[in-house]
Amino acid sequence: MLTLSILGFLAEQPLHAYELRNRISGLSGHIRPVSDGALYPALDRLRRAGFVVRHEAPGSGATRRQVFTLTDTGRQEFLRRLAEPAPVEITDRNSFMILLAFLGQLANPVAQLRVLRRRLSFYDQPAGYFYDHGRPLRADEMSDRFRRGMLATAAATKHADVQWLRGVIAELEGEITGRPERVRKLGL
Repeated sequence: MLTLSILGFLAEQPLHAYELRNRISGLSGHIRPVSDGALYPALDRLRRAGFVVRHEAPGSGATRRQVFTLTDTGRQEFLRRLAEPAPVEITDRNSFMILLAFLGQLANPVAQLRVLRRRLSFYDQPAGYFYDHGRPLRADEMSDRFRRGMLATAAATKHADVQWLRGVIAELEGEITGRPERVRKLGL
């Protein structure tokens, strides 16, 4: 999540590390706060990989600021990560939200469709938090009110996600061909 966030925000514009950390924290900080101890090593790894460059720029005072810029190679890597997200970026809600924050930067609507369809397909798989002999338990089968609450909240979230995904997929299909049924037949 951190790498995708760094690449995504730097794809929008060069940023000082402090501003980058603030933007990442704004996006995911309530879930996973970003510390300097995580950000700077990640930036250094991306710099060594050739994805970002660091340069000095004038600061507000006498101190010069270190600004990070995405390289062409970094932009290619960012777009590849958007088009081909790791399985956890599809299945983990928080990771998927980070992916969604930048998916609009992937200019290819067919590639966007593939990502959204992967998420929708993920919801087709039976899953749960609690099982009985390999079968996921439903909320109405739980005696513990807190576990019932977990399952009820998860079901409502899933329902909202699926509705949103179906709507956006239909929009993208319509934009691509003007005939959504043709897109489905092509398997795009």
